[in-house]
Amino acid sequence: MSQHHPTRRSLLKAAGGASAALALGAGSVLGSASAAHAAGDGFGLRIVDRNESDPRMWYYRFQTAEIGGWNPAVNVLLPDGYHADGRRYPVLYLLHGGGTDQDFITFDRLGIRAWTAGKPIIVVMPDGGHAGWYSNPVSSFVGARNWENFHINQLVRWIDANFRTYDEYDGRAVSGFSMGGFGALKYAAKYWGHFASVSSHSGPASLRGMAGGLAGGVVHWANASSAAIELGGGMVYGMPWDQARVSADNPVERVESYRNKRIFMVAGTSPEPTFWDRFNETAVLETQREWRGFLGRAGIPHEWHEEPGGHRVREDLFKHDLNGIIDRLRKA
Repeated sequence: MSQHHPTRRSLLKAAGGASAALALGAGSVLGSASAAHAAGDGFGLRIVDRNESDPRMWYYRFQTAEIGGWNPAVNVLLPDGYHADGRRYPVLYLLHGGGTDQDFITFDRLGIRAWTAGKPIIVVMPDGGHAGWYSNPVSSFVGARNWENFHINQLVRWIDANFRTYDEYDGRAVSGFSMGGFGALKYAAKYWGHFASVSSHSGPASLRGMAGGLAGGVVHWANASSAAIELGGGMVYGMPWDQARVSADNPVERVESYRNKRIFMVAGTSPEPTFWDRFNETAVLETQREWRGFLGRAGIPHEWHEEPGGHRVREDLFKHDLNGIIDRLRKA
């Protein structure tokens, strides 16, 4: 049953060259600061591949010292009429989940073009690694994998320099699914002045709390998954844990950083009968409930939903969330 309490808000989820080929083959592309010129290099990003032929979806792949061993990509979805109207637009940074089949094309596969048709917002969908956890890891044996630096110090600045955006707090939102939902929560608090709205679709919300029956289960999973498929045996938080880094990234330890932001979260209550779905969504539900408790006790408004089903993006709630994001941000 949906738990949506608008009157109680104060208490209350493929990489590399193959991904680029799919993006290009599907017509996935991105957009520049005006219809008259293409985007350029800058902020430590060198464009090594691009496709700007589609009216809405523009694609770029970068070389950056922050990511070693491969070149991360981004899809930028432009609003209808962007090339003709001359207006500036708010921006949604939309972060994908973890796994070897998840990358910057994830939301295009799910239907983001149709979901945003007619909506006055730019949607930026970057690579975040198979298990990068939107972090600068404690250790890596495959070269630099500083996803946090890439996104916050480079990509946000590059987007504002190359597209007609609002380079301000009220001009940006961040959202994500699964690992990306955690990334959104982390970025919104750690970089308070960047994002006025934050959304977590089946994303975990506590690093130290009980998750899947294990205290600190999300940190253990971040370390294990990053070691297995992202960092060649390195770890996001290290072993023993880098306690200061865990605290800096932990939503429940940064509650005051969410004050005056729009907050939206979704969790499933009936996972599919598979190990991974049960593991993921049980941890999501447990940690979101814990975080909601902290928000409620602090008197920080938030909107939450618990819905039947497991670990997936729910189209209806994504669209509902998108409308709320647009309402919160500066208008085009």
